[in-house]
Amino acid sequence: MASWPGLRPRTGPPIAQANITRATIAFTTERLWDGLVNERQIRRLVRHRKGHTQVGKTKDIREAVEAELTFDPLVDPTDITVRNMNGDVALNGIVPSYPQYLEAAAAAQRVAGVKNVHNHLEVVLPPGDYRDDAMLTTAANNALTLNVTVPDGVEATARDGNLELTGTVKYGPQRAAAELAVAGLTGVRNIKDDIEIAYDADPVDVTLLVQDALDRYALILDDSDVMVDTSGNTATLTGHVRTWAEHDAVIDAAWMASGVYDIRDDLYVTG
Repeated sequence: MASWPGLRPRTGPPIAQANITRATIAFTTERLWDGLVNERQIRRLVRHRKGHTQVGKTKDIREAVEAELTFDPLVDPTDITVRNMNGDVALNGIVPSYPQYLEAAAAAQRVAGVKNVHNHLEVVLPPGDYRDDAMLTTAANNALTLNVTVPDGVEATARDGNLELTGTVKYGPQRAAAELAVAGLTGVRNIKDDIEIAYDADPVDVTLLVQDALDRYALILDDSDVMVDTSGNTATLTGHVRTWAEHDAVIDAAWMASGVYDIRDDLYVTG
């Protein structure tokens, strides 16, 4: 074995040398394995990202909606059928509760490429969830009374699981709060909201208030063509939005303005 002048070759016990060799092999193997694992993870991420892009552009929207319904833990998709026609999605079938009826539509709206959702689902209550009219009416009115966001005077009446809400509020969010207060009650199959909004306001002021709110919202792009026009107490919304999240943000902004009794939704979801 060659050696440098003046230096003695390093030697050691055979056992120590074997341990060093094994440690070197183990370290090298671990480095190689970590590299392979990292490479595999990167490849999986790239494949996943490619698949994510394809969902919104090339993959069938119907399959994407079905996957989202299965992914959502608040929805049982067993008896739900999805149909798609150029971004117009229809949900058919049955669900066991009213919250699932609402959540199924929300899940479909989250999918890229969905322009509209037609919710034809029917709520079929399990036998143990049925409540007679008197019991459900009492439960609904108690829920409205206990909710601090719902003003006095809002009442509920139940008929075969269908709740009808009546009364008068000042703002749109108060009416939405009333619906939310009773939507999760056991025995509810559907909600008809006949709550009226009574608040006098200048239509010009309403238009400016809503437009200012849209300019503040992070979801709405600076170059958005979304416009609001108020005639009487009806706000008409026009323009294009990319997603249902943007759509709902615009609608919510309009409802929060004082004096808006009704909203005409002419927004177009590009998907």
